[in-house]
Amino acid sequence: MTALAPARSTRRLVLAGAAVLVVALGLVALMVVRPSAASPSGGSSLSAPAEDSVDAGFARDMAIHHQQAVEMSFIVRDRTDDEDVRRLAYDIINTQANQRGMMLGWLEMWGLPKSAAGPPMKWMGHTFTPTDDGSLMPGMATDAELAALTAAKGEKAEVLFLRLMTVHHRAGADMAQAAAGAARTDAIRNLAEGMVRGQQSEIGLMADMLKDRGAKP
Repeated sequence: MTALAPARSTRRLVLAGAAVLVVALGLVALMVVRPSAASPSGGSSLSAPAEDSVDAGFARDMAIHHQQAVEMSFIVRDRTDDEDVRRLAYDIINTQANQRGMMLGWLEMWGLPKSAAGPPMKWMGHTFTPTDDGSLMPGMATDAELAALTAAKGEKAEVLFLRLMTVHHRAGADMAQAAAGAARTDAIRNLAEGMVRGQQSEIGLMADMLKDRGAKP
């Protein structure tokens, strides 16, 4: 493994994210031109929420949260030959990059900025101050943890990835649960509900995978 691998992974993430965003924007645009697709007073996913809404805040914060999950999955995929871990990483890359593209696409269609002026998590009724160690939101890995994952190989990388991703998923599921109960648009509510189910399922899977390796979550 060369020192260029993380850079290649980052470039792949950027390119994949851009492609997904283009597709998401195209799908949303097609929905806009359908006469029955939107109803501003009916809570439709296409009626633009306010900039400080739960919908916009969740989309912005979860897009950042997902980006790190995709980054960690690219890292571990290149540091293990274990098919189960590589398959999980592949699933996370595809699922969360797609969801991230959808959320950024909705923000674009709503005419809202993709980054918040204030601190993250405000839409949940509280704020989180990003720490000096690089963790931007609850559950997100620190710079040191990402460096350790990058340096690890084989089973050591697998265990570290599974532990970091379990913490990441737990915080992500909490965020999604909050959005599912408070968002105004169908798009965000439905997406958030799906995230809760998907991430809780993967948390259970990762607990079994850690057990198989004689490690605790």
